[in-house]
Amino acid sequence: MNILTFDIEEWYLERHVNGNRAEKYKEYDNYLGNILDLLDERGTKATFFCLGGMAKEFPETICKIAAKGHEIGCHSNKHVWLNKMTQDEVLEDTRTAVDQLEQLLGYKIVSYRAPAFSIGQKNKWAFDILSECGITQDASVFPAKRDFGGFSDFGNKRPCIVDTGNNQIREFPIQTTRLFGREVAYSGGGYFRLFPLWFIERELRHTDYAMLYFHIGDLLPEENRMTTRQEYEEYFREPGTLFNRTKRYVKANLGKKHAYAKLDSLIRSHEFVSLREAEETISEWKTIHI
Repeated sequence: MNILTFDIEEWYLERHVNGNRAEKYKEYDNYLGNILDLLDERGTKATFFCLGGMAKEFPETICKIAAKGHEIGCHSNKHVWLNKMTQDEVLEDTRTAVDQLEQLLGYKIVSYRAPAFSIGQKNKWAFDILSECGITQDASVFPAKRDFGGFSDFGNKRPCIVDTGNNQIREFPIQTTRLFGREVAYSGGGYFRLFPLWFIERELRHTDYAMLYFHIGDLLPEENRMTTRQEYEEYFREPGTLFNRTKRYVKANLGKKHAYAKLDSLIRSHEFVSLREAEETISEWKTIHI
């Protein structure tokens, strides 16, 4: 199965981080509309992980997605990395986000993705917090090393049940492949923009499970500007050295020019399902004790 997901955050981040530019909201709206039209055309449903802050400040965007029959999941409240917060902060953030989404939509939110896949070995307690907030299925595990942590000790690259000893939650990790001696992702974000389409399609043919993930901002052809030291440190909560900011700038802009065309081609030539649809088709689950 190929699971199609989108992380919806750009409108909120534009207002609070990137300058509150009217033309950017219009651009995000146009690209989201194109994606929803394409999914309609293909008869495809996806999961859209949305910020709780989006439900409060841009409710029309989330309602537009939900009206098309797509699953709405939670993507935190303000898009702060979970590994940058305390347990109490994560609990408050998750409770607030889930409540705001549920108040807007009128039904229970059961799916979750942490910003930047920021659940790992050092904050695996987050699974208990998600369960406490009513989340039953998660898509936050990146089972390899990455800039913002990853969970290389997770030991599983397929849907499974995470057993914390206190709670159980169904996990849909990102699929990785072995390349040049290391595990790398290929099916979303900067990885999707970096690899050629033929490589991504080859990997999809060689597996019966893949999780694809996209941000609207990844699909816009215009380059993002380099952040100032202050902006970087306020958002990423780490030193805004020139090296860190340059590395982030390169990763944020690599391959943007053709990203939307690649996504369009992929959706037109492959079958995809939402997280909710995928969960309904799995009859046997492996349990991972963490």
